[in-house]
Amino acid sequence: MVLEKDAFSETGTIPEFADLHTAEHVPPAHGAARLMVGLLGGTFDPIHFGHLRFAEEMLEALGLADVRLIPAGKPPHRSAPHAAAEHRLAMVKLALAGHPVLRADTREVESPELSYTINTLLSVRGEIGEQPLCLLMGADAFAGLASWKRWQEFVALCHIVVATRPGHDVSSSPAALKDFWQDGFGAPARALATRPAGLVVFQEITALDISASRIRALLQEQRSARYLLPDEVLRYIERHRLYRSTL
Repeated sequence: MVLEKDAFSETGTIPEFADLHTAEHVPPAHGAARLMVGLLGGTFDPIHFGHLRFAEEMLEALGLADVRLIPAGKPPHRSAPHAAAEHRLAMVKLALAGHPVLRADTREVESPELSYTINTLLSVRGEIGEQPLCLLMGADAFAGLASWKRWQEFVALCHIVVATRPGHDVSSSPAALKDFWQDGFGAPARALATRPAGLVVFQEITALDISASRIRALLQEQRSARYLLPDEVLRYIERHRLYRSTL
């Protein structure tokens, strides 16, 4: 899908960042408020309360109107997930059932291509036009962003919101990323709604020490993983005998 040329800089450079720190006084383009969309990608192998709390806190802190959890179909930068894509998608749908804002996005699972974030951003941007789009990620993922395919194009497609733990030192971020985003780096969260893309925001969230690898290890050892992930997801895992033979 093609990026709208009139919505962003045609050169892919950063928009003007004047008055970022008083952004609550800057009206959105066309004088109308724009609803913000959040994207959270991952293998979700399996989805657990750490993922869900991450999404819920970002939703509340940023005022997102639509948060899409996107299971990777074919992750390009890591070994193949332990559960098939259709199982991981089904578990995400179960975990989000009944939530008014969080929802599963199927595009990467349904695509025959490798799950590169740039392709997902282009696809979503083509759907939502000039609405602000926030790519949600953890600090570790952000630190490695310069290794992602066509990452420099993200500045014209989305904001990046980095989840941090209490006491995180923003100055520890890679210099290449700080230099690339220039004045848009470390912008206040209130600035996100004023433009479609181009900012990097750091948002503190609750740190839950839950990992998918730990859950898989418990299940492989036939130990309880209860209270680490939703009961509906755990029942699905048991019904389909997932994570029994490998970690």
